[in-house]
Amino acid sequence: MQTSPDRHEYPAHWEADVVLRDGGTARIRPITVDDADRLVSFYEQVSDESKYYRFFAPYPRLSAKDVHRFTHHDFVDRVGLAATVGGEFIATVRYDRIGADGTPASAPADEAEVAFLVQDAHQGRGVASALLEHIGAVARERGIRRFAAEVLPANTKMIKVFTDAGYTQKRSFEDGVVRLEFDLEPTDRSLAVQYAREHRAEARSVQRLLAPGSVAVIGAGRTPGGVGRSVLGNIRDAGFTGRLYAVNTALPEGQKDLDGVPAHRSVRDIDGPVDLAVVAVPAEQVTEVVTECGEHGVQGLVVVSAGYAESGHEGRERQRALVRHARTYGMRIIGPNAFGIINTSPEVRLNASLAPEVPRPGRIGLFAQSGAIGIALLSRLHRRGGGVTGVTGVSTFVSSGNRADVSGNDVLQYWYEDPDTDVVLMYLESIGNPRKFTRLARRTAAAKPLVVVQGARHGAAPQGHAVRATRLPHATVSALLRQAGVIRVDTITELVDAGLLLARQPLPPGPRVAILGNSESLGLLTYDACLAEGLRPHPPRDLTTAASAADFHAALSRALADDRCDAVVVTAIPAVGEGSVGDAALAEALRSASAAAPGKPVLVVHVELGGLAEALSAAASTAPQTVSDNPPHNAPSPTPAAEQPPAAEAPEGARLIPAYPASERAVRALGQAVAYAQWRRDAADPGKVPEYEDIDERGAAALIDGLLARGQGLTLGTDETCDLLGHYGVQVHRALPAPTPDAAAEAARTLGYPVALKATAPHLRHRADLGGVRLDLADEEQLRRSYAELTELFGAPEELRPVVQRMAPRGVDVVVRAVIDPAAGAVLSFGLAGAASQLLGDTAHRLIPVTDREATSLVRSIRTAPLLFGWRGSAPADTRALEQLLLRVSRLVDDHPEVVAVTLEPVVVASHGLSVLGASVRLAPPPARDDLGPRTLPAY
Repeated sequence: MQTSPDRHEYPAHWEADVVLRDGGTARIRPITVDDADRLVSFYEQVSDESKYYRFFAPYPRLSAKDVHRFTHHDFVDRVGLAATVGGEFIATVRYDRIGADGTPASAPADEAEVAFLVQDAHQGRGVASALLEHIGAVARERGIRRFAAEVLPANTKMIKVFTDAGYTQKRSFEDGVVRLEFDLEPTDRSLAVQYAREHRAEARSVQRLLAPGSVAVIGAGRTPGGVGRSVLGNIRDAGFTGRLYAVNTALPEGQKDLDGVPAHRSVRDIDGPVDLAVVAVPAEQVTEVVTECGEHGVQGLVVVSAGYAESGHEGRERQRALVRHARTYGMRIIGPNAFGIINTSPEVRLNASLAPEVPRPGRIGLFAQSGAIGIALLSRLHRRGGGVTGVTGVSTFVSSGNRADVSGNDVLQYWYEDPDTDVVLMYLESIGNPRKFTRLARRTAAAKPLVVVQGARHGAAPQGHAVRATRLPHATVSALLRQAGVIRVDTITELVDAGLLLARQPLPPGPRVAILGNSESLGLLTYDACLAEGLRPHPPRDLTTAASAADFHAALSRALADDRCDAVVVTAIPAVGEGSVGDAALAEALRSASAAAPGKPVLVVHVELGGLAEALSAAASTAPQTVSDNPPHNAPSPTPAAEQPPAAEAPEGARLIPAYPASERAVRALGQAVAYAQWRRDAADPGKVPEYEDIDERGAAALIDGLLARGQGLTLGTDETCDLLGHYGVQVHRALPAPTPDAAAEAARTLGYPVALKATAPHLRHRADLGGVRLDLADEEQLRRSYAELTELFGAPEELRPVVQRMAPRGVDVVVRAVIDPAAGAVLSFGLAGAASQLLGDTAHRLIPVTDREATSLVRSIRTAPLLFGWRGSAPADTRALEQLLLRVSRLVDDHPEVVAVTLEPVVVASHGLSVLGASVRLAPPPARDDLGPRTLPAY
């Protein structure tokens, strides 16, 4: 939060929208003198018991003096906040700064009394907890470090609000009153509590949208066709289990239904609650619709209407107004410009989308920001040929359109605990809050696979998407997502391929792959693909084209029983001959063999075997299997139903096998599963951030405060850089300026020979390939000769900016960087110095703070890492010292967010120890950390 220059100025930055425990929203804002009538109305709706708990005595109404006191604040020593829905107060909180004697005070007093009042109808929704987070942030901004609260012992709900917040606190009991005192500095526990509440609230808000008890389609046309009429028909045809209504203001008087659905001219005319409204009216009419929905108590909206931020500046303003208006009534929005939502649960059966057919029920959660990509994904998940074979089921599908409100982060919160979703597939064109997405992705990936493909990777985000500015290239963001356990793929084909494998096969225990099949050539292609993916394949086993189903069963059983095998790829081509294996028989043989070894995945690569793909459709299905002679009437089919018999279903609980039309696709999916399984094992023991006895955190803080007193942001000089890094045990080799040959000779005598002479001009710095560096100068004669050569080649000393530095032991040159990105957070980067990192982009990244295990993996994750480990007979570098350097830089940036950039280049890693030869540090006021502040929805 920013500090207001005027203590009496209205602090607009305190305004925020929050999601409450039940999934609804409320707006939190400062109370002002204009709120007198709202306060009185609010108080009249509070029960006598709640009033008694607030004032410790019967208090039926507020006096004029009370109203004045509770609405007049200086926003420094006296602050009041209100939670509002529909513009009316539902809860209030205030603090009054007090001194040591408990009387009103001003700064520097750092304690305040806090008190809440929540309308009875809204108690239990988590309103007080949200208000406590926000009033606490306001108090910290105004220099208050502790809250005190006096509560009657019978007011157990309010006592629980304070005790559950996670702050360090003290409790005492005196004169029949419980006194609670607690520090406002966030703790690990208070942040954990905040994240848990955020998760429950956001998950519930999405659940309310995906499992409504009643739906109204607003804008359902009177004649067939059109978006609204199509959505209405799709909901009806899917067999929605709740109540469905059609709404159209142009309906003739007396018309009571539309296509058999009860119809009304306004949502206000509906007799009964409406949980979800699908809005399909022109954009200029949406505001009126939102008002009607809000006044009727609608809980959420799916806005399929276009004409918003995707259409330009005017539409962007219209979109902001839409979100603000909906949140006024506590409603969340999917869209605008959304394709819709689907829930295949038998208890819901909702198809509130433009997809004409409902996907088959299954266990894949699917999120797409683009409607077109959503259609493509749904189609591919059902295609029987020309792609991944078999029918794959979906638990829920969300296409968010412009994601003005509900985003991928919200849906992740829901899927994390959804028992009907085992795998999450996401198509993202932008990540609005990378820091939060990474946090949620790490938690989700620890429980279930999360596969992501990102569009618009090399350009601006699509119009309509509000995206936080980031200075990080896409490759860096991708690396950070992989660190969080996200399975990053490049195409929607790979997205489906990976999801298909992860949905119904166990994670591979390792990278060792057995290959067997009836084609030697296809086996060799699969072997090569495994090597390209970093897997460890066994030599392919050729069963010959004469192999029977029994031969496949026996070979697969032996491979799965082999302790040296972690996964099996079965290859199959058409066989010609009287005794050739039948597709159904082969599919059953593979299923029965794999069922005997449930801990290892099995994949099938089929070539021109449409019958096998059909027989394996059950093996590729994530749907609960039932024996049925007829598919659902709306099951997608790539060929006319009369020409395509239904696939044979596997028995209940049978092992389901995915099939792929090309070995490269199967192996790529397997490689991603292997890497993800390894991440899961590593995540179980992430390591720890080490403590160092020689780190002087307080000294560094004092130095930083003194330096920042000079200005808002600055790049430190050489001495200041060395001093700051020295507080964290990072020693930088001194480099003395050499503006003349005599100064160079004097510097060399001070440092001691041998020395290096370097040009530090921007165009020559760190460019030994251009000849701006002379090494191993053993005496003054060599130094002066090299000085003359440099000035002759590159110009006057004023242009070269030469320095003299003592020679360091030979080794491998690396570069270490840390930066605080406003969107992603603090990032630590590592790579070899020179062309490897600059030209080839061979740089690895980790989020700060880095643990000891992450530092070890960081060093080993670049492609050129073998150069550090004795490549081609060279001496191995001291990677242990390098890891310690990485950990110390991580600690520096994590402990002091004012350190916004650190570069150590070059760092020479020798056989024993290392030498930091160049360093730069930039300081600035730390960027805002919304993940450490109170819960809020993105501002509009």
